[in-house]
Amino acid sequence: MKSVEIYTSPTCGYCHAAKRLLKQKGVSYSETDVASNATKRQEMMKRANGRHTVPQIFVGEHHVGGFDDLAALEASGRLDPLLAT
Repeated sequence: MKSVEIYTSPTCGYCHAAKRLLKQKGVSYSETDVASNATKRQEMMKRANGRHTVPQIFVGEHHVGGFDDLAALEASGRLDPLLAT
């Protein structure tokens, strides 16, 4: 399974929803809190092509996007193949 990385902030409901979805699927992930770390926020924005909202989710080097993007992949059946490749 590919590594999953999620950039979050503690008060973000969409971040909590994304982590909940990943946990329900049994997917482990690394989390980076960007709320009080400007360096990590800049890193996230660079990796996410300028997107500045959280969460920003990466599967391997593939930028998934935010929670809505993650949920759409799951609903369409494309998340499991992405995680497995």
